[in-house]
Amino acid sequence: MSEIRRPILCSFESRRASEMASLIERQGGTALIAPSMRELPIEENPVALEAIRRIINGEFPCIVLMTGVGTEALFDVARSASVYESLLAAMQKCTIIVRGPKPVAVLGKVGLKYDIRAPEPNTWQEILTAIDAASLDLQGKAVAVQEYGLPNQRFYAALEARGAVITRVPVYRWALPEDLNPLKQAIQQVVAGRVDAMLFTSANQVTNVLSVAREAGAEEGLRKAVAQGTKVISIGPTCTEALQDQNFPVHGEASPPKMGQLVRVALEVVGAVNSDTESD
Repeated sequence: MSEIRRPILCSFESRRASEMASLIERQGGTALIAPSMRELPIEENPVALEAIRRIINGEFPCIVLMTGVGTEALFDVARSASVYESLLAAMQKCTIIVRGPKPVAVLGKVGLKYDIRAPEPNTWQEILTAIDAASLDLQGKAVAVQEYGLPNQRFYAALEARGAVITRVPVYRWALPEDLNPLKQAIQQVVAGRVDAMLFTSANQVTNVLSVAREAGAEEGLRKAVAQGTKVISIGPTCTEALQDQNFPVHGEASPPKMGQLVRVALEVVGAVNSDTESD
C-alpha cells in the first residue's frame, strides 16, 4: 500500500516559527516555514516622543493601544527621554482603549487599567463596536493611536467619522528578514505547485511576501498557483482583509484566531484532517 502524502503547508510566521512547524507536523501536515518579517523598534522616534510629550501635557483625552509590543515600545521611548513616570501619571487621566489582551497585560505590569477593550477577534472593527457600546463621545477629541506596523486608514477614517482628531504614533515597524533565501525558496515552491496551502498570520506578512515575490519576478506565478489550487488560509479578519485588498481569495479563516486553529482549518480546506489536533 502506498504511503499517504502529507499536505505541505507553507507558513510565513517568524517569531513563533518553531511552534508553527510543530503544530503543522503534529496535525498531519508537512511544514514549510519561511519567515517573512523582522520587528524593528524605531530607535530615533521624534514622532512618538512628541506624542508622549503631548500626552503628558494632557492634550489627548483618549489613547488607543493596538498591540502589546507597541505599548512596550511606547514606554521604552518614554524611558529613553526620562519621562516614563510622567507618561504613566498622565495616562491615568486618559481614556485608554485597547485592541486585545496583550496591551492589557503590558498595562497591568505598570499599574495602569484600560477603560474600553475590543472583544474577540480583536480587530479594529471590534474597537469601534466597543467604543460605540460605551457611548464614548469622540466629537472634537484628540485621539492618539499607537500604530502596529502599516497605518490602518479604514480605522482612522471610521474614528474621524465619529468626530475624532487622530494623531498616529508609530513606535515600531516591520522589515524583511535579513536572510531572504528561505522566503524566496518557499515562494518558488508555491509557484511550482508543490504547496497545498499558504498560511498567513498577519497583514504585514501579506505585504512582505508580495514584495519579495514581486522583486523576484514571481508575483504572477504566485497568483497563478493560487488560481490553480494552492489554498490561502488566514489567521483572522484583519489578515483576511489585507489578503482581499491584494485580490487574493481566502479559502479559510481561523476562528478563534489561533495558530492551532489556523492549521486545523488549512488541513480541512485541503481535505486532510487529523483527528488528534493540537491547539496553541
